[in-house]
Amino acid sequence: MVSFQLSEEQEQMRKTAREFSRAEIRPVAAHYDETEQVPWPVLERASKLGLTTYRYPEKYGGGGIESLLTACVITEELSHGCAGIANTLLGCDTVAIPILLTGTESQKERWLPLFCDPNKVRLGAFALTEAEAGSDVAALRATAKRDGNFYILNGRKQYISFAGIADLYLVFAKVDGSEITAFLVEAGTPGLSVGNKEKKMGMRASQLCEVMLDDVRVPVQNRLGQEGQGFYVAMKTFEYNRPLISSLAIGVARAAYEYALTYAKQRVQFNRPIIANQAISFLLADMATNIEAARLLVWKAAWMIDQGLPANAAASMAKGYAADLAMQVTTDAVQILGGNGLMRDYPVEKWMRDAKILQIVEGTSQIQRMIISQLLAVPQT
Repeated sequence: MVSFQLSEEQEQMRKTAREFSRAEIRPVAAHYDETEQVPWPVLERASKLGLTTYRYPEKYGGGGIESLLTACVITEELSHGCAGIANTLLGCDTVAIPILLTGTESQKERWLPLFCDPNKVRLGAFALTEAEAGSDVAALRATAKRDGNFYILNGRKQYISFAGIADLYLVFAKVDGSEITAFLVEAGTPGLSVGNKEKKMGMRASQLCEVMLDDVRVPVQNRLGQEGQGFYVAMKTFEYNRPLISSLAIGVARAAYEYALTYAKQRVQFNRPIIANQAISFLLADMATNIEAARLLVWKAAWMIDQGLPANAAASMAKGYAADLAMQVTTDAVQILGGNGLMRDYPVEKWMRDAKILQIVEGTSQIQRMIISQLLAVPQT
């Protein structure tokens, strides 16, 4: 029997996230968008509430709520406050989730408790993208050479979230020029350096920097998976993360829709609220309908992953649809507000800029369609 009713625990977590978002995130969203600073005070308060590590097992210090569906529900609420801040609140996941999904028990025991420390916020950096290797992972040029009990890493990574403020980096490099392999590299390791912070269009509270690797020595025990398993590590992580990124998109879309709806009821033109015009009311009807449709796709993908089912297609459908939806809803919200929508005194232009980022990160909307089409071509058994 299919049920769309959340459990009592999930409803409570949603309530906690919603209240935190309203009290701690929305009031400072414009400030962090303007200043492009890392929202450390918000992160610290969220950490105290367990909102950064609730999804990790209790034995490592996490909250023990290991449901991706629950995480998607919570992430939507946090993104309703600000997608950039919400994405930074997911900063623990960037490296902790790959360790949880593909790491050895000793790696989990070593690293996960650090991320779960409620007294210190720790972030990870997923260092995959390069100037010539974005969607085409196989084109990456960073190298790793075995030297006894170490690997020596060289190369440059581009547009890496949380670089410069991360405590642990997951670096992907080619061993012997072909075998893509993943390595855990601690911040402060000699040879690891970070470039200037990128100035982004949206999600400005979430930091991006270039990462440089110059003869970085990494112990063999810091290799995540075997040599040549880096592509698997990356794809497994993307499968898990895409429903979460989709939830960021739904949160943005919902925020823009709700604001536009309230505005349309209050804004009077030609002696009546503009929502009385079919051109406006139909836009709002489409927004509401498509947000519901996107949420169902996300919940299905997350549920499949929670059940241990293959979910590459479902995760890509959710990500592609939700990101495009957020762009459309925020664009329409700006249109409904008219000239006011273009002004930074109103939040819809920020949501529109944030939405554009979500069509690109974790695989562009076009890449999601390519993944879906490739999977559809595979004979079903």
